[in-house]
Order: sequence, then C-alpha cells, then structure tokens
Amino acid sequence: MDPAIVSEIMSATAIGVGIILAAAGLGSALGWGMICSKFIEGIARQPEMRAQLTGQMLFTGGLMEAFPMIVLGISMWFIFANPFIGAAKSAIGG
Repeated sequence: MDPAIVSEIMSATAIGVGIILAAAGLGSALGWGMICSKFIEGIARQPEMRAQLTGQMLFTGGLMEAFPMIVLGISMWFIFANPFIGAAKSAIGG
C-alpha cells in the first residue's frame, strides 16, 4: 500500500478523533455545570436535603464522567488499531 494513502488515512483519523474528544469533553463540562447548578438550586430550596442531594450529585457526576472515558477508549482504538487502513487495503486489493 502506498505510504501517502496510509498517511492521509492516519491524519484524517487523528483530526476526527480530536473533534470527537473535544465534543466529549465539552459535553461532560456542560453536564457537570448543569448537575452542580441544580444541586445548588436544590439546597437553596430545601437546605435540610443537603446530604441526600450531595450523594445524588456525586453519583450522577460519576455517570457523567464515564462517558468521556468510554469515548477516550474508542478513540484510542481508532488511533492504535485503525480499522480504516485494513478496509483501504482490502478495497485496493493488496
């Protein structure tokens, strides 16, 4: 396979992975902002619920942090075991 084709596939994959990771980070940051704002709003409405709201906020925040880690794992798969190179080899015939 021509090195120029491999280079083009790898550079396009790197750009795509960068965009995907940026979107995941932005989504996680926005999610954390919404979770924390609702937590503070809940405490302002009912201060006696602070302990219960804290536990729920941390649980929901943990779920929010799982999403970027899953996206990071998928992105690393695209970088290190790029499936597009194998597809290009089979399409070219060699």
